[in-house]
Amino acid sequence: MSTESPSTERVDINDPKLSRFDIVREGARRDDIEIVHYEPQFPPGSKAEKRMVRIIATFFLITGVASLAFLGVYIFWPWRYELGADQLSNYYTPLLGVTLGIALLGIGFGILTWAKKLLPHEISVQDRHVGTDPEQQKLTGETALYMLDELGLKRRPLLKGAIGLGLAPVAVVAAAPLIGGLIKDPHGDERQSMFKTGFNPVYNEGHLVRLVREDGTPVRPEDVSAGGQITVFPGIDHGATNEWADSPTLLIHLREDDAQKAAAAADADEINRGAYYGNYVAFTKICSHAGCPASLYEQQTNRLLCPCHQSQFLIIDNARPVFGPAHKRLAMLPIDVDSEGFFVAKSDYKETVGPDFWERP
Repeated sequence: MSTESPSTERVDINDPKLSRFDIVREGARRDDIEIVHYEPQFPPGSKAEKRMVRIIATFFLITGVASLAFLGVYIFWPWRYELGADQLSNYYTPLLGVTLGIALLGIGFGILTWAKKLLPHEISVQDRHVGTDPEQQKLTGETALYMLDELGLKRRPLLKGAIGLGLAPVAVVAAAPLIGGLIKDPHGDERQSMFKTGFNPVYNEGHLVRLVREDGTPVRPEDVSAGGQITVFPGIDHGATNEWADSPTLLIHLREDDAQKAAAAADADEINRGAYYGNYVAFTKICSHAGCPASLYEQQTNRLLCPCHQSQFLIIDNARPVFGPAHKRLAMLPIDVDSEGFFVAKSDYKETVGPDFWERP
């Protein structure tokens, strides 16, 4: 579209004979804007324009297909990790990344191609000035609407449909990680239906699992001095390796007064009732905020600190969080001493170790 030099005569913008572009041009003139160049890249309805519309629509449709694939993987693909090179669970996270990446690339290429290849070329020069009035507001509004018209959605239904079909699944993709984990309790009716650590007797031929040091030697009560603590692992094959990375536990020998307070708090809780042994308590070392090792124990305050984000847990109150971003207490391991005087786990943890959105009181 060729342009003429702006006239100095003021135009009545309420004249119904004026087109939207006439009003836009008048608004530009009043703002001291000279439209140096303005023309569409393709004649409306031409084969070249339709070809470009199809290309852009394809990008958005690719986004839609990739987003639906992301949702399919997120919902239906086996997500629990299983050992073995050929397990489908190995591909869960990579597939999420690939499908989401393709979806975002489709959006990006679609928008860039639309802006570079389909929107009209415009070169304008403006002298800035101060001030506004009701007519100026109308001019601004009409300009915005004209820009919307220039996107061509009204006369390009293919693009409109492609945007709807392509971008609607993206909104679902954005919401899926936020609400997907809240739809169903992953532990079902039984707390241990899907969650097991190395302290579960099923991994020890049905026998109670001993608490052992990193080198595999079992621990007796007298091995931990009053006010002290020691990191223990399940006494099973590879119990201190990454194969059982959710099993590291902090065994703490509380002082007498503190132990009485901890026992009273545990007995008042249905899950932790009787989980202690004498003056000894055991809690997971995996922080309930982000899974870091909460291993800095202050015996004077009976607080366990996580160095990653400074969460603090009060040991004598069921390891309740008292500071920092963590909002779920640490799981308590029920402990006892076997006939040979070594610590054993009376059962597996009764609560989920580490971060878990399905909280228990």
